[in-house]
Amino acid sequence: MKNNNRSLVSLLALLVCLVGCGVAAAAFFVPGRPAGQTLPAEENAYAADSAFFATAQWETTEYSGFTFKSLAVTDNRLFNSNQYFTLIEVPAGSPRRLAFAFAPDTLLPTSELALRTDAVAAVNGSFFDMSLFNPICYLRIDGREVGINTPGKTDTVNRKYYQYASLRLHDGKPRLFVPDSNRFAERSRPDSNIMTAGPMLIWRGKLVPQRQDRTFVTYRHNRTAIGVRRDGSFVILAADGRFKNYAAGLSLDELALVLKWLGCYNAINLDGGGSTTMFVRGRANLGIVNHPSDNGRFDFKGERPVSNAVLLF
Repeated sequence: MKNNNRSLVSLLALLVCLVGCGVAAAAFFVPGRPAGQTLPAEENAYAADSAFFATAQWETTEYSGFTFKSLAVTDNRLFNSNQYFTLIEVPAGSPRRLAFAFAPDTLLPTSELALRTDAVAAVNGSFFDMSLFNPICYLRIDGREVGINTPGKTDTVNRKYYQYASLRLHDGKPRLFVPDSNRFAERSRPDSNIMTAGPMLIWRGKLVPQRQDRTFVTYRHNRTAIGVRRDGSFVILAADGRFKNYAAGLSLDELALVLKWLGCYNAINLDGGGSTTMFVRGRANLGIVNHPSDNGRFDFKGERPVSNAVLLF
């Protein structure tokens, strides 16, 4: 990334959303899916879904250093539901690098954060307060702390369940880690760029058991996630939701299974719900390649302004 672009990223600060999938998301469940009902994480219980996913025909476009893919699942073929996925796949050794972006004292669409910084692709980032604009999970960009876990709290322990996974950037490449319960544990790390979100979906090749007492976990929603493979390649996934006929969305257990089937060794859940947006520069619909849901229509015009984002350069 050019120096002036890096300065602009720092000037804007960096990315993602909370209320879309955490606070406000509970009001937007798929009708007919009772509270507490979720899919168990045992992979062998979903052999048919796994087999379908392995042979699914993705629409694919190759770019320099990354691949963009999309998949429309119809006829209730996956988890007894219709789905729509968009995927950015970055191979090991690619010159492409990630960065975080943050819009101080305001909210901006993911696509605008990408366009202002000359990024080639982007997704929404971590959780944020829609009324105060600030991140509600830890966020450090180029060494500057711009967000803390649950601002306004006075205790140092008992972080929220969506704050037990962190993404750090090493030379622009994603690396995941599990922070301890201290709300300020990230401050002791030397990394210049850290984004906390969660929960962790896959850790060291194993599906992470999810708590089943939150609709944030068990109901189907739009989802955004990043997964890292053992060879260093990584994927950025957006799963549309809140449109039962086209894209029902995923529970966190279902999201974890999809990422496991994509070959991820570690994977983190980012903000979702109405915040879920994927942008690829030069594509139709002003670069919006999924179906953000804030306008209540299955089109490309429902993008929600967010606090921060993850950018690909």
